Amino acid sequence: MQYVPERFTHQEQAVLRPYFTNLDAPVFALVNLPEVVKGALFARYSRSSKSLRRLFLDEFVGDLDLTGDLTVDATVGLRRAEELYDRVFFEYGDDSVAQLGGVHLACEQASNLLTKILEWGRLMAYLEQSTRYIPYDSRLGGRYRYWRDPEIARSPLGARYVADLDMLFDTYARMLPELMEWARARYPKEAGDSDFV
Repeated sequence: MQYVPERFTHQEQAVLRPYFTNLDAPVFALVNLPEVVKGALFARYSRSSKSLRRLFLDEFVGDLDLTGDLTVDATVGLRRAEELYDRVFFEYGDDSVAQLGGVHLACEQASNLLTKILEWGRLMAYLEQSTRYIPYDSRLGGRYRYWRDPEIARSPLGARYVADLDMLFDTYARMLPELMEWARARYPKEAGDSDFV
């Protein structure tokens, strides 16, 4: 799959630069943030369809303290991070969040195959963005999220490969709303259920 860089406004770029090693590549590290913020950000990312940098802007940067030296840990989203840690531990029982201390390196828009290759060595702790939060019925940069092998693309069957896979994803996109309506009718939301449920 071709990587589609996210676009940020100049103001967003200025906010992101002190905390992310780059703003336009799929592999980047988090810097100058307290461990609890980095861990909570990744924990929230695993249950979100947003990119990590967008999630940081939308949900964590509200408590940004720009009064200090930005080369040392900032207090970005510290209160939210602590609350999220408590909720993830106590409500979800997700102890994978405890492994999120240390270097925080993100690899976005990676295929499931690449994900398995990265995890194969088991040299690190991993937290994946759950595929149940990824909108596979929408296009990213004008393309559905499937691998376009360059060798196949150059072959006489390249155009057919893309057309057939696009047709399958189009069919999925058409069927998804009907399936969602069926599920809502079959399993109605009960009082007290969140919108997510």
